[in-house]
This record gives sequence, structure tokens and C-alpha cells, in this order.
Amino acid sequence: MDVVSLLLFGSFWTAVGASNLAVVTCGSVVKLLNTRYNVRLHSHDVRYGSGSGQQSVTGVTSVDDSNSYWRIRGKTSTVCERGTPIRCGQPIRLTHVNTGRNLHSHHFTSPLSGNQEVSAFGEEGEGDYLDDWTVLCNGPYWVRDGEVRFKHSSTEVLLSVTGEQYGRPISGQKEVHGMAQPSQNNYWKAMEGIFMKPSELLKAEAHHAEL
Repeated sequence: MDVVSLLLFGSFWTAVGASNLAVVTCGSVVKLLNTRYNVRLHSHDVRYGSGSGQQSVTGVTSVDDSNSYWRIRGKTSTVCERGTPIRCGQPIRLTHVNTGRNLHSHHFTSPLSGNQEVSAFGEEGEGDYLDDWTVLCNGPYWVRDGEVRFKHSSTEVLLSVTGEQYGRPISGQKEVHGMAQPSQNNYWKAMEGIFMKPSELLKAEAHHAEL
């Protein structure tokens, strides 16, 4: 389902620019901004010319590119119900909306920096266990205004940008890769998107805390 189709389901989704919904939830479709380099996580039907040869993942400065939308889902072989808040330390999948492939990493070398390759893999949202990323953040939940890191659940690299820039056919786009060490290059923030309302689970926990 492309972004235009998703927007037709207005009765199920809450579109936000600035919202009072504090947490990021399963089922949301978001753009993710690397706060160090001010680029959004992006993919497209262009394959790497080296390494795995899988669909490339890059960073773009454009705010309006529809190829920067990712759907937040449960880890491989699980279902995360729509509206369930994402906990810090929870593994998730990020599925590229326009191509249906999942954010993925493996022991291939990235083409520009020589770090670990990050690609998009699978068909119609189904890939394998190498599509799982753990959300690293402070507090109990991934909050909308907070910076987070994504740690590859199998190889333990962090989703990163370090500024290397591609030439043709994707001129100006920056390399996205995995790095072993935490740094300012690893921080991401949820930006534009279609955010699912938090489920009753979060409300129940808040009520319990008040008691």
C-alpha cells in the first residue's frame, strides 16, 4: 500500500504535524530524521552495485519525498497491534511503504565508508530475522520528541550516517550504514507521518501509576 492509499484511511489514522500524542506506536507511518546530518531515512527501487546487491537505503535532505515513509511493525514473526506504544528496548521492523521491503543489515561492507551495509530486503513486508532493530531510548517508551538509536538485533551495529555522499544515479544522497560504536551519528527522531493513537494499554498503565 502506497502513501496515497494510506491517507485514504483517515478514519483510522491521526495525521500530525505537531501533536499532543507523546508516544510512537505500532502501525504508525513515519519519516525518521538523522539529527546529526539532517537527512531522512530513505529507500527506493535502486540496488547496490556491490555488496549484497539488495535495495539501497540512503539519507535525503528533501522533506517531501514519499520514499522516506516507513511503517513501524513488530519484530519478525510477531504482530504488534495497531496503537501499541513502542517500549525502549523493544525490537521492531521498519517496512518501507512504497516498496514493501524491510530495513535490514548483514555482514556486507557498505559501498562508501566501509562500515556495515544497511539495505531494504524482503517482499510485501516479509523478510527474515535480520530485519529486526531494537529501539534504544530513555524512559519506558519511544516518545515523539525524543531522539532514539536503532540497534540491529543480530549484529548489534547502530543505524548511522557519517556524511559520505553518492554520485549518479542517486547524486546528493548520503550513505546509511551500521556502526559498532555509539556517537552523534546514530541519533534519529520521528518527524512527519501518520501516527496511530495510543492504545488503551498506555492509558491503563497511566491510571495504575496514579493509584
